[in-house]
Amino acid sequence: MAWGIFAGMSPAPLIRAGRAVLLAGLALTVVPSAASAQMVIELTDFAQAPITGKFGGEANLWPLARINVMRPEPGSQDRFFVADLNGPLYIFDKSTKSFTTYLDFNGRDERQGLFQRFTFLNGWANGLITVQFDPDYATNGRFYTLHLEEPQLDVPAAPAAGVVPGLDLTGYEPAEPEPIAGAVERHGVLIEWTDTNTADTTFQGKARELIRFSLNTRIHPPGDIVFNPTARPGDADWRVMYLSVGDSGAGEQKDERRANPQRLDQLVGKILRIVPDLDARQATTTVSRNGRYRVPNDNPFVDIPGARPEIWTLGFRNPHRLWWDVDPSGAAGNRLIAMHIGQHSWESVDFVERGANFGYSEREGNKRMRPTDNLTEALPDDDTVPLRVDATTTHGTVTPSYPVLQYSHAMGLAIAGGLVYRGGRVPELRGKFIFGDIANGRLWYADYDAMIAADDGKPETLAEFHPIRIRWTPPGADAPVEYSNVREVAAAGFEARRAADPSAGAAPVPSRADLRLAVDADGELYVTTKTDGTIRAVVGATMERGN
Repeated sequence: MAWGIFAGMSPAPLIRAGRAVLLAGLALTVVPSAASAQMVIELTDFAQAPITGKFGGEANLWPLARINVMRPEPGSQDRFFVADLNGPLYIFDKSTKSFTTYLDFNGRDERQGLFQRFTFLNGWANGLITVQFDPDYATNGRFYTLHLEEPQLDVPAAPAAGVVPGLDLTGYEPAEPEPIAGAVERHGVLIEWTDTNTADTTFQGKARELIRFSLNTRIHPPGDIVFNPTARPGDADWRVMYLSVGDSGAGEQKDERRANPQRLDQLVGKILRIVPDLDARQATTTVSRNGRYRVPNDNPFVDIPGARPEIWTLGFRNPHRLWWDVDPSGAAGNRLIAMHIGQHSWESVDFVERGANFGYSEREGNKRMRPTDNLTEALPDDDTVPLRVDATTTHGTVTPSYPVLQYSHAMGLAIAGGLVYRGGRVPELRGKFIFGDIANGRLWYADYDAMIAADDGKPETLAEFHPIRIRWTPPGADAPVEYSNVREVAAAGFEARRAADPSAGAAPVPSRADLRLAVDADGELYVTTKTDGTIRAVVGATMERGN
């Protein structure tokens, strides 16, 4: 969904306005399977995050808590790191249901956090975007964060001294912004943190800025970080970071920026592969041009003059969620999966392969995207695109890669994320790919084997998917109620939190779910919603078969 079009609008008309634009000219080639395969999952309230928004707030303050990611801390069965886009990075203890502010990134205006250039009020996914742990975190205490800043502000880019007493800022220097075609409105900042005592809930150690991304607009920033969970010391992928970077709104422009997701001299609209540790893998990597990380020599474009060697995969609009699935049986293999937000027509799930080009901004889903209106149409007979090095140079042509699953904007507006359930609590979900829509909160599942079968190189081959309904007991109710989407659950949760707060007044219920998915250390599934700032656990599932 082209969220930037609606930035600044109140949330209530968002879905209505979006549908009016998006359904024009839409050719539906993918529909979910029949209701006979419908799943019903059982949700239970697990925890409520501290409120960082406002009842009736404007812009990004209307959700009660903008929970964007929830990661289990390695080596702990009880602790998560939880990132709220508004600034706090919490340690959440699931045994006590307590949130402790570990780092606060929001030093904007009169706020007392770390970064005075921090931006969070306007633009989708603006703020503290994500957190991820180094695979060797238990030994080295390292983890990584992504956040957004406004470079135009006349305040320091470095963290404010004294905000975190245990943070040693000796040697901290902001990185030089990476070049981008077109004007710059935001910076996306990747930081490596090293905590010298991971047993407590306070940060003590150092921080190092790795990359400062230049971004054209306030939408589609860097989105997610993963490491290959199967890699072990000595393997080629050990402690190698995969980093998704949105196109910063470039692909819907009418000027030179439109080609940025396709250009190999640009980092936006890509998935990057880097080694953060300058002391690691020196024989098989090269130091980056900013001198702050290393680039593997086996990345696919390292030998093309003018290409950024960090690029692993290209041609994305907003691959804001990554999931690395590991099949414990080994039968299905291990795959990196990207959840890719489209513009006017298609939301997609992509199997990420070395050097693949998913076509954006010349393709969306398994269709050609028209440059005149950004709607989609049938693929051309000659289904190739030039491999663009820069604004004028090409390096042959390539056939785009296509999704294994996609849904149209008749069904939702932005894919929230997706994962293969490998937990043990809900046997009915095991081996199924679960995904949802950010705005309307609908959930679906697909058989993962069907997705693997769809990875056959044919754009028309797509996996079938099935609706999921939700069973949840609202506050004060004596029995569970069945819902068609998580948005309805989040709305009820919002009303319950409003009723419990004397200062809330008659704040309207937001019209979006702002759904995210997470798993714990055991692979058990959680659903989070920013609307009501609530974490819910999936505790059961049944298959209901109709006629």
